[in-house]
Amino acid sequence: MDNPYHYRNKVHAVFDRQTDGTIISGVYEEKTHRVVPVDDCLIEDEKADAIIRDIRGMLRSFRIKTYDEDTGYGLLRHVLVRRGFSTGEIMVVLVLGSPILPSKNNFVKALRKLYPEITTIIINVNNKKTSMVLGEKETVIYGKGYIEDVLCGQTFRISPKSFYQVNPVQTEKLYAKAIELAELTGKERVIDAYCGIGTIGICAADRAKEVIGVELNRDAVRDAVRNAKTNGKKNVTFYTADAGKIMVQMAEQGEHANVVFMDPPRSGSDETFMSAVVQLHPERIVYISCNPETQARDLKYFTSHGYRAQGAYPFDCFPFTAHTEVIVNLSRG
Repeated sequence: MDNPYHYRNKVHAVFDRQTDGTIISGVYEEKTHRVVPVDDCLIEDEKADAIIRDIRGMLRSFRIKTYDEDTGYGLLRHVLVRRGFSTGEIMVVLVLGSPILPSKNNFVKALRKLYPEITTIIINVNNKKTSMVLGEKETVIYGKGYIEDVLCGQTFRISPKSFYQVNPVQTEKLYAKAIELAELTGKERVIDAYCGIGTIGICAADRAKEVIGVELNRDAVRDAVRNAKTNGKKNVTFYTADAGKIMVQMAEQGEHANVVFMDPPRSGSDETFMSAVVQLHPERIVYISCNPETQARDLKYFTSHGYRAQGAYPFDCFPFTAHTEVIVNLSRG
């Protein structure tokens, strides 16, 4: 990455109180639930860090107590800030232990007075003893409940729970290469597995005959459908389902796909999914991975089932960490 600083457009902070009563926010120490205070970070969006600092400063005057994991008492657990890199729109998610935020209207006014560029504020309720940050229930207390960003010339709607790459600058390069490796001519039927809010499929739609996006996260699919409509992509269809099952059904019905994009989570794919891909006999598989170890494991399956890896292309999407994104293009035969 040319300028590898402050690239993270999604910043999450956990809130806690020290024994002397000082309110802190930051991240958990590795393999513990001890909070390490963070005021600013060289890889996090600077505006997001500033918003979190100022929310921390507002708590005492609004008599908002931080949540105590041991006792279950207190209100504020986490703050999540997402910023549209191109649009500048900012989302603030307050993760609370209960649904009532004291003086919420005044809290919103005070926060927006400091940061008028905040376009939406959401209360997320997580009242369970869990390591998950976000709970199920959400209430929008300001704005439209989502932000938008522009990636590869396409506009994307991002909800609190939707997956969106954290480094948009490098993601544009990553997706451009993935679409180039797909060798689309406008005649292909494309499957975008693990499609999230539809980013890859929508970016590739103008070069394909048809795109089918599949994703288990219902919120993400809802965003994906709207994103396709916003960008005028009439040849893209999204399904809330397991991609492997959809592909098996297609294969059983004698249907075919020319290209499969797959971008699984860090744990990689599983044999059921990869078997479904192989049954569809696509000419090309474009495998994007955020974990080269599980990708290497999965490539053994594909290369033992009639596919040949033609190239590996690493992208520095997570500067100053041990992680990278790697695209491998596979062809049949």
